This record gives sequence, structure tokens and C-alpha cells, in this order.
Amino acid sequence: MNGTVTLSVGDIQSLGWGRNRIVYAGMPSESVYSIVELKWEFFYRGYAWNLFFPIERRKIRIDGVNLAVEDVTPDSITLRR
Repeated sequence: MNGTVTLSVGDIQSLGWGRNRIVYAGMPSESVYSIVELKWEFFYRGYAWNLFFPIERRKIRIDGVNLAVEDVTPDSITLRR
């Protein structure tokens, strides 16, 4: 992932070669947004976990990758690397 990307709820984005993938999971409340980190998957099995961030937090780090949150709504999130 380089540059800016907008993810809708359920969209998958790779963080780069050899890195995990992320999925935007929406906003479980008005003050929190969630991103799922997909660690490993194989056919019907896999590992993933939800990461929850306060709406005010605009700089996050996932799998060693620094991301800036430019915009977040219940339906989409815009990230910049």
C-alpha cells in the first residue's frame, strides 16, 4: 500500500509484500472505529483480530506500518502511508 487508499466496510487492503492485510470494519460506536488485521488464512481457517481506535486518533501503526487516517466515517476510511 503506497499513497492514499479509501476502504469501504469489508474492503481488503494489503500493507505490502510480506505484511498482513487489513479490512475496514466500520464504527461500532460514534467515538470508535475498527480495523481487522488478517494475520494468516488457509482455505476455511485463519487468524484475524479487530483493532479498535478512538475517533480522535489519526496516526496508527499496524504490522510495523505507520498509517495516517485522513477521514473516517461509519461507511469508509481513508488511509495514507
